[in-house]
Amino acid sequence: MATGFFWDERCFWHTGGNYAFMSPVGGLVQPMATGGLPEDPETKRRLKNLLDVTGLLAELDVASAPPIAEEDLLRVHPARYLESFRKTSEAGGGELGLRTPFGPDGYEIARLSAGLAKAALFATLRGEVDNAYALSRPPGHHCLPDFPNGFCLLANIGIAVEAAFAAGMVDRVAIIDWDVHHGNGTEAIFYDRDDVLTISIHQERNYPLDSGDFEDRGSAAGDGFNLNIPLPPGGGHRAYIEAMERLVVPQLHGFQPDAIVVACGFDASGVDPLSRMLAGSHTFRQMTEMTRDAATELCDGRLTLVHEGGYSAAHVPFCGHAVLEALSGSAITAPDPLAARIEGQQPGPRFDAYCATLIAEMEDALNP
Repeated sequence: MATGFFWDERCFWHTGGNYAFMSPVGGLVQPMATGGLPEDPETKRRLKNLLDVTGLLAELDVASAPPIAEEDLLRVHPARYLESFRKTSEAGGGELGLRTPFGPDGYEIARLSAGLAKAALFATLRGEVDNAYALSRPPGHHCLPDFPNGFCLLANIGIAVEAAFAAGMVDRVAIIDWDVHHGNGTEAIFYDRDDVLTISIHQERNYPLDSGDFEDRGSAAGDGFNLNIPLPPGGGHRAYIEAMERLVVPQLHGFQPDAIVVACGFDASGVDPLSRMLAGSHTFRQMTEMTRDAATELCDGRLTLVHEGGYSAAHVPFCGHAVLEALSGSAITAPDPLAARIEGQQPGPRFDAYCATLIAEMEDALNP
């Protein structure tokens, strides 16, 4: 038994077109000599390369997967959206939603990304691996059923979870999203369901600007099965760990899932260009350890992580390596060259106390 690691070089070939950071090139927006959209292949490729160089990859159960099947897609996305996506891709690419440009073969690469998520989840549920990590790209947690946004073209985790339900492999699934941006797409897919617990820890009012409020708890049968944990900009390691200890883990124990899936974004990093949080690689390691321990206690260790955001090419590899160390129990480490910098920038006790007060208020509201 081992930790599964699902990846495919073709996912690194997804392209977002001619952008300068978040703005399309044109007018006064000058083309960039290198780069483009923040969501580029380098963060993921450098993570895989670091795993190769340290030797940790050799300890993992490495595999690819076929593109997701059409029947799996149709459980989440309407046929008209999929057809529009496919035709635009075949015509050389374009943009169907908000900040979701793609080039030739964009549809097939997105299907492959979702296929990696499904394969990782199914391998875990079948007991073929102890747990698993899918290096999916493009990401998926912002994608609504009929509207892609935030670099996300297909709802990778939603598709994988729905496929597991359809196969009769699970009755209850918990999804934790610690990407720094609110997981609005995943929330929307399961908002009225009581068989999926969705939890999103995110920087308040980052992206999207109009979602992610604590008061949004679900609707109909799903009332109480959606939990948003918005943290203030500047929150660091202590805020994330306290949110996990006081909010996330107790919710998992109350829900008693058959499996846990994590939307694993690394954009809460202290050097990420798209956030103002101060998480370090040790933050992601400890959150993984806490989730792994909860999965061991609650659902025979059935834990799957699916890669989402993270836009610092220098830091994402070390954050991802720390997560895979925790998942696999490997003794191989990759010392984080940015650890001292991020540790030195952690908020002081007054701000930590402020964050703790906010978390306590949410805790009290959940346990009146």
